[in-house]
Formats: sequence, C-alpha cells, structure tokens
Amino acid sequence: MFESLTDRLSGTLKSITGQAKLTEDNIKDTLREVRRALLEADVALPVVKAFVERVRERAVGQEVSRSLSPGQQFVKIVQQELEAIMGEANEALSLKSAPSVVLMAGLQGAGKTTSVAKLARFLREREKKKVLVVSADVYRPAAIDQLETLAKEVEVDFFPSTSAQQPVDIAQAAIKHAKIQFHDVVLVDTAGRLSVDQAMMEEIQALHGAVSPDETLFVVDAMTGQDAANTAQAFHEALPLTGVILTKADGDARGGAALSVRHVTGKPIKFMGMGEKVDALEPFHPDRVASRILGMGDMLSLIEEAERNVDQGKAEKLAKKVKKGNGFDLEDFREQLQQLKKMGGMGGLMGKLPGMGQMAEAAQGPGAEKELGKLESLINSMTPKERRKPEIISGSRKRRIAAGAGLQVPDLNRLLKQHKQMQKMMKKAGKKGGMQKMMRDMGGGMGGPGGMGGPGMGGGPGGGFPRR
Repeated sequence: MFESLTDRLSGTLKSITGQAKLTEDNIKDTLREVRRALLEADVALPVVKAFVERVRERAVGQEVSRSLSPGQQFVKIVQQELEAIMGEANEALSLKSAPSVVLMAGLQGAGKTTSVAKLARFLREREKKKVLVVSADVYRPAAIDQLETLAKEVEVDFFPSTSAQQPVDIAQAAIKHAKIQFHDVVLVDTAGRLSVDQAMMEEIQALHGAVSPDETLFVVDAMTGQDAANTAQAFHEALPLTGVILTKADGDARGGAALSVRHVTGKPIKFMGMGEKVDALEPFHPDRVASRILGMGDMLSLIEEAERNVDQGKAEKLAKKVKKGNGFDLEDFREQLQQLKKMGGMGGLMGKLPGMGQMAEAAQGPGAEKELGKLESLINSMTPKERRKPEIISGSRKRRIAAGAGLQVPDLNRLLKQHKQMQKMMKKAGKKGGMQKMMRDMGGGMGGPGGMGGPGMGGGPGGGFPRR
C-alpha cells in the first residue's frame, strides 16, 4: 500500500534540501508535485486541496531549526498533516454495554463477512473477549455458511440463522442468547448490495434502531479509491457510523481511500485489512501509516508483531546458546524461517522497515515467499546430525539433500552460504556489546548480501529478536 505515493513524495521532497529557509518560491514546485502525487494516488480532490493548503500555510516562512535541514522540516510538516487528515491517533472500539453490539455495514464484495471473522479473532486474542458472531444476511444463504466456517476457524461462537428469518429477529435473538451465555461482544454481519440503494438503507436503519449498537462500522474496499470515500459518505448520511474498516489495503498501491475516508466522513478508520488470512487485521494508526507513506517504515508495528508472533521462550534459549558460543546451527535457522513466516514473510517484514522502498515491494511478490519455502524444504531434507553440524555435508550428502527437497545442489550451496553469514552475525551478537555493533553493521548495509535486503535475512528475526 502507498508504494507509488511513497516513491513520488520521497523523490519530490529531495528537491528542497540545502535551502536556508522555506519560502513560497522554493516550495512551489514541491507542492505542485505533492498535489499531483496525491491526485494520482486517487485521493479525493477536496482532500488534496485542503491538505496542500495546510502544508503551504505551515511551511512558508518557517525558519529551519538548527537540528533540521529545510527538507527535513518540510517532510516533518507533510508527515504531521498526513496524520491530521487521517485522524492523528488510533481510535479503539468503544465497547460499553454487556454484551456490546457491533453492527457491520457495507457493499457486497467489500470483505464484510471476512472482516467480521478477523475482528472476532482480534477481540478474542488481543482483547480477551468472549465473542459471538451472527449473520443477518438473509439474501445470500452462502453468507451464513461462510460465517459459520470462519467462526470455527477463528474459534469464536456462531449463532445460527436462516434465510427464512427477518434480519431484526435474527439480531435480537443473538443478543438475547449472548446475555444468557455471558458473551462480551456480538458482531452482526449485515446484507450487502452491489450499490447503495434505498431498500438496503431502510433495512439496515431498522436493524440499527432495533439493536442500538455500541459500534456501527462501515467496511469498505481500499481498492475502490475515491469511490470508497463517496460510498462511506452515503452510508454516513443514512447511519450514525462510528468508524471504518478499510479492507484489501495490501492490494492498493495508491492509498487514496485511506487518505480520503476520514476527511470526507469525519469518521475514524479503526482497522485496516492487510491480506486474506484471518489474522490480517491491524488497528489503523495514522502516525504509523504517514511514516510508511514517507518511506520511514513502521518500526512500532513491527515490534508489536514480533512480540505477538515470536516465541519468547525459544528466542531466549537461542540467545543463551549463542552467548555460550555454541554457534547457530541449521535447526536454529529453520526456526527463524518459521518465525518470519508468522510475521507475514519477507514482504510483511520489509514493508515496515525504514528505507526499504522498492526492495520491500519486490519482497511482497510470490518469488520471495517461494525462496523461503525452498530454504525450509532443504533443511527438512537433512538428517538431525546434518542440521546440527552443517560442516559434514559433503558432495554425496549434498546430492541426496537437494534431491530430497526436489531442488538442485546450487540451491543448497546458497543456503549453506547464507547460514554461514548468519552464523558470523550471531557470533558477533554473542560477544559483549555485540548486538549493538551488529545492529550498526546492519544499518550501514541493509541491502547488501546477508543484510536485510539479501535472501540470507541476516537482520531478520534471527538477527534481532533473540536479544529479547
């Protein structure tokens, strides 16, 4: 998401470095490029106008502080205004009742039912809530079956309904059941239409009136760009929306919807869907998203993801092992590959690292994930002894291992080389002050062989996380 906008803005903002002061003249061209970049990112025109005007007002005539170059000062202003237009801070769900009712609205195909499951999992795992999901979509029988299947997958309770029932009756029965069973939250999936129509709005208004939800979330497809903001506005006029879930954000390279929805509706984006998997839902943090847009990465989200997905016990064990000088064998390497997969693979990891730009984009592709799969297959094809002592892997062993993984000997040679590079880094990390030195080395050559940019993933979870 935001790849094209990031590339355009980072190139544009370089043009004003070296100036002693920000003036109307030296930012005029930059602002024109910013405006063009936003329009190409499919940001709504009123939003672009307001944004550019705010940046101009703040930037012109500002003296540059001693610690910042004019370019940095301007980037800081742009970042702050991006944050402001998207809502400044993440707004959590307001769950006050017992049980709290969350009504999900949106057009057909926006990813509403999947978002119900993702949100249910989020509330169960991270908020420790007892969740009940129910489908009031009586026009698409497959929607009820789909939600039942997803509820099992995310391990939350499902309240059965049929297409012969009325949506209001279904929702009220589910809430009554939730009270008896002491559920904390009831998520109500509603019917979608292919476009905004009067009948649909009247039905969802009646449903809203009957259940009085704590939250009414509008689910919108980020890939519809400006249309996302327009549809959100139509729903906002019909319903007292409390927030927005932006879906398919990983497939939208432009990011116009994220920048437009808040400004157009006045309602906060509360969550962002970043993939098809049921765990691919992130709270929407405008400050972190603005940082990503400007190519500064999103280290906070990366750290949070690591805390959730990295097995702390195993990480501590590996750290102790390395400290004792017992090396870093292929069993450990495989463990790190598996941790990396849990964090969304190379693409997910690099997209949150500062300055990765096009490299992160390349890592999003199927090639990078395929490469990780190859490495794991090769390690799985080895005997436990070979994993512990890779130095014993001779010519005949290499042929056997490669054949067992369905790959070639050069593939195995690359893996062994990458492992050696990681071993060296781990050796450095194990020495006194080694972790700081290793991190400095990584910062100096992120894109080089064995650095974060190379398939060796020297700075990935294997390099960084065991220190915890």
